[in-house]
Amino acid sequence: MPLPIKITLAAARVNAGYTQLDIAEEMGVSASTVISWEKGKHKIRKAQLHMFCDICSIPVDNIFLPTNFIEREV
Repeated sequence: MPLPIKITLAAARVNAGYTQLDIAEEMGVSASTVISWEKGKHKIRKAQLHMFCDICSIPVDNIFLPTNFIEREV
C-alpha cells in the first residue's frame, strides 16, 4: 500500500482556506499557539491534532510532524 502524501499543518490550513486566527477561534486557543505549532516551536497534543485535521478536512496520516513531536499515548 502506498504511503500517504504528507503536508505541514500550515499547508493543510491554507489548503482548507483558513487563517491562523480562524483555526485558533475554532479550537479555543490563541493565534500564537497555532503559529507555534506550525513553526514547530511547541508540541501539538494528539487530541488537538485530530481537531485541527477535522477542521481542515484532512486525515491525520497526511500531516507531517517530526517523529518526536506528537504526544505519545501511555
